[in-house]
Amino acid sequence: MTTYRGSVQRVLRWPVKSLRGEEIEQARLDERGLAGDRAYALVDERDHHAGRVLTVRQRAEMLHWRSGYPGEDRTGDGTPTLTAPDGSEWKWDDPGLAGALAESLGTPLRLRAADGQQDRGPTVLVTTEASRAALEEELGAPVDLRRFRPNLHLVLDAPAFAEEEWTAGTVITVGDAELAVEGGVAGPCIRCAVPSWDPDGRERWPRLQKWIIERHANKFGVIMTVARPGTVRRGDPVAAVPVTGA
Repeated sequence: MTTYRGSVQRVLRWPVKSLRGEEIEQARLDERGLAGDRAYALVDERDHHAGRVLTVRQRAEMLHWRSGYPGEDRTGDGTPTLTAPDGSEWKWDDPGLAGALAESLGTPLRLRAADGQQDRGPTVLVTTEASRAALEEELGAPVDLRRFRPNLHLVLDAPAFAEEEWTAGTVITVGDAELAVEGGVAGPCIRCAVPSWDPDGRERWPRLQKWIIERHANKFGVIMTVARPGTVRRGDPVAAVPVTGA
């Protein structure tokens, strides 16, 4: 059975869905996925939209805002601080935050905390540097990893885009934790339109989305669940044992 080896190159967390996030040195992987990831959201309060989670697909200006946990909070147990486009900082529990966001985004909204649970389920999104670099070469232009909003970015000795074929039974050991492809939500990540926006929400690159759809079956990265909890750190060793559909 093939085993690919490498290390963790980047650890990223996105506390508020569709806002910019933070790059961190270490994080906790447990029943929540990556602790504190996508644990908060903005809820649309417009007529005919009320109750729906607001995303970049409706308001690309969300990428003008950044979210992060204070200090070295690897557990994600605290509440995030948001940084506005003008550099001002807002704590999540500040009574004026919803109004500031609504004015900035031009949309009435309310805040929703998910009690530490991800809005998309307890998963971890994994990408590889070989695939990012290959995509960059294919397109002949820089491809910023943050477009894909992963949690763990790995350097592996696997071929580029190998993870497009990883199916149930695939296991990745990372640090003292273990990830697996299992259950209905895990497997190669089918992408939405969000990666076509640059990570700061300035302009859209439609060719990127079209290319991934046509050349890579609209896949980039792999969604995994936490089979064994643990802490993952930048530079940790990684061993990936894939199972493919072939």
